[in-house]
Amino acid sequence: MTATMEYHNPVLLKETVDGLNIKPDGVYVDVTFGGGGHSREIMKRLGPNGKLFAFDQDLDALGNAIEDERFVLINENFRFIKRFLRFHNVREVDGILADLGVSSHQFDVPERGFSTRFEGALDMRMNQKDELDAFKVVNTYEDSELRRVFLEYGELKNAPVIARTIVEAREAAPIRDTEQLKKVLHRFLPIHKSNKILAQIYQAIRIEVNQEMDVLKEFLEQSLEILKPGGRLSVIAYHSLEDRLVKRYMKNGMFEGEPERDMFGNFSVPFKTIGKLIVPTDEEIKENNRARSAKLRIAEKI
Repeated sequence: MTATMEYHNPVLLKETVDGLNIKPDGVYVDVTFGGGGHSREIMKRLGPNGKLFAFDQDLDALGNAIEDERFVLINENFRFIKRFLRFHNVREVDGILADLGVSSHQFDVPERGFSTRFEGALDMRMNQKDELDAFKVVNTYEDSELRRVFLEYGELKNAPVIARTIVEAREAAPIRDTEQLKKVLHRFLPIHKSNKILAQIYQAIRIEVNQEMDVLKEFLEQSLEILKPGGRLSVIAYHSLEDRLVKRYMKNGMFEGEPERDMFGNFSVPFKTIGKLIVPTDEEIKENNRARSAKLRIAEKI
């Protein structure tokens, strides 16, 4: 079926799906369905007995569902992957694909508040049914909480003064939309660096609103549980915080520290990495600007 919403080309399409090493009769999961680009490529490679489950918590994505008896679209956050696969009597799968971050469609709808390019509401919810939105973060978080958000998720060195500026400004009146937020923070946005700094500020708020780091950790741990031995995990990350978690988990099966070694100095890890880090070509970046910061990592469960 034709997508009812405008979605851009999926990033690293061939490389990500190739990384799954698809078996025609296998069971696969695309946890970030979006416009369905990666899912459609997986479906092309499945035989009549293959199965694809897809997750997307965004209601807009439902309009892109694939009409095929081998396909199931689950309108839930992929942090619940294990629970909802079990609901469909699936306990293990042959491969899982994740294209993390915000979809092109979400960036392109001004009222969703994700893009620095448009004026829009302080929303930034990937799931429009969630209670916490960017307005609540900006207008109700205490100084110390805002400082943590900008420092941890935006990696902004001047997080304390940014947080304090927001708290002082909202005492006069609530900060209601993205334009008001930009005006409040204008002194931190020098012309030659304004886009970069603003992107870091938006990223920090968005990650907090959607609990993206917690979701990613829960997803990776469950992926290890539900992948069959020899099953593949193919993940695209777009910023260093995500990529660091993915890299560490694929390498050690842990997010921090090193695995314990046995008496011979060896340690067992749950995955083996497949190939090297994959990044888009200059040509793909030219055709799809969203691809510019993409990093693809592939691992196989041992």
